[in-house]
Amino acid sequence: MNQANRDIFERLQSGESVPYTDPQHKQIADAGAYTRKLIAELNTSADVDHIRSLLSEITGTKIDDSTIVFPPFHINIGKFTRIGKNVFINFSCTCLDMGGITIEDDALIGPNVSLLTEYHPLEPSQRKALSVQPVRIKRNAWLGAGVTILPGVTVGENSVVAAGAVVSKDVPDNTVVGGIPAKVMKNLGE
Repeated sequence: MNQANRDIFERLQSGESVPYTDPQHKQIADAGAYTRKLIAELNTSADVDHIRSLLSEITGTKIDDSTIVFPPFHINIGKFTRIGKNVFINFSCTCLDMGGITIEDDALIGPNVSLLTEYHPLEPSQRKALSVQPVRIKRNAWLGAGVTILPGVTVGENSVVAAGAVVSKDVPDNTVVGGIPAKVMKNLGE
């Protein structure tokens, strides 16, 4: 499929870096405006069922009744996020999801966590382009308060990311990581 037949989101997810001057860039702005309208309503609700319903509309998939999200919650697009069953997301979670975010069953997300799939090239002449890589939080992982997960990172099953960590590399299953940048501190089950 050539570029003319793919939307900007498909191009980004296929690994293309897309400049802000791209003729399709308005698709991102339009999608973000729709999401911000729903997020504004979500963030003023105290009803957990209403929050799940709005988040289901934002993501385009049903959020299971076992999942709880505490507002405020921030997401820029939403349709590239998948949230499993029995997930808990605490206050002030921020998701930049154009690269795709997957939060598997039983994951715990602490307050002020950022899940970031989007970045800009380092080269100054190319910096006003957008690139993406997916983030995956595997089953039963726990992200402590203030954690930042960077583009392309998978947090392994049953793993723990200590509060305040910045995770730039994959976290193996059954480990505890912490620090900036995050490093393995302990293997669980030893």
